[in-house]
Amino acid sequence: MKTYELVGIGNAVVDVIAHADDVFLNDMGIEKSIMQLVERDRAEVLYGAMQDCLQTPGGSVANTIAGVGALGLATAFIGRVHDDALGRFYAKSMADAGTDFVNAPVAGGDLPTSRSMIFVSPDGERSMNTYLGISTDLDSTDVPDEVASAAKIMFLEGYLFDKDKGKHAFLEASRLTRAAGGKAGIAISDPFCVDRHRADFLRMIADELDYVIGNEAEIRSLFETDDLESALARTAAMCGTVVCTRSGEGVTLIQDGKRVEVPVQKITPVDATGAGDQFAAGFLYGMSTGRDLETCGRMGNLCAAEVISHIGPRPEKDMKAVFRAEGLLA
Repeated sequence: MKTYELVGIGNAVVDVIAHADDVFLNDMGIEKSIMQLVERDRAEVLYGAMQDCLQTPGGSVANTIAGVGALGLATAFIGRVHDDALGRFYAKSMADAGTDFVNAPVAGGDLPTSRSMIFVSPDGERSMNTYLGISTDLDSTDVPDEVASAAKIMFLEGYLFDKDKGKHAFLEASRLTRAAGGKAGIAISDPFCVDRHRADFLRMIADELDYVIGNEAEIRSLFETDDLESALARTAAMCGTVVCTRSGEGVTLIQDGKRVEVPVQKITPVDATGAGDQFAAGFLYGMSTGRDLETCGRMGNLCAAEVISHIGPRPEKDMKAVFRAEGLLA
């Protein structure tokens, strides 16, 4: 049976990325620098207005999986796409990049493949308009036992908590991976998603997971507090490894009572798309290959810095070469 260093479950979303200035955003009624969900009609209007765009397979955890795959580890992704042009593009692109896309595109039904129209401003800020489509219908039947059981690390995307069947898929995947001796964890994804499902998030982090990754707003939202230190302490008491990214202020990592602070070098982003996703890729690569906590954090920071230096949510440089240049790999 094939084994995987990392398996991810998340929304399978085609990212469509284009440059746009503030005048265009205002004219189109796009709120700058946030991610907002849109309905199908709105998605078609925005998609039709995009020019000179880059199309790439995306989704938060899918981007992370692709980043780890680019570092040479065996990876797989579990997600739903429709059997339409975008869905077939998504499945082929993941496979071409070396990640097993384990779910065949779904034929029939009314929901098309999910897509996110991302408008990048001259200051590097991204304004995301996401139509979720079929991806949020993922359920336990989409989680092959032989894949989840073969994962050394399972990585879950918090956005899928918005439907009960997504939660059930997470539980099944986590339990299969951990029963086989692997580790399971989650990207919190969004503080508003936590607000909607706080009790379920806390229950899963405490009872079903080995690590949790979130930014400071997401970590605070778990306990409805503005006190980050309190939220970190409470999360660490529930889960073996806690990772909190704090944008330009660095990263806090806590594992079994040991705390490490890893600073970042501040740079002006060309496109902030995928920064958190690629941080997770570097961190999980380090964890998968047995690096210490600080090295894992430094690898994550380097991957995040690389991806914001260009358009698109996935790395363009050979990150192993970057790690070697920084003395993180022999």
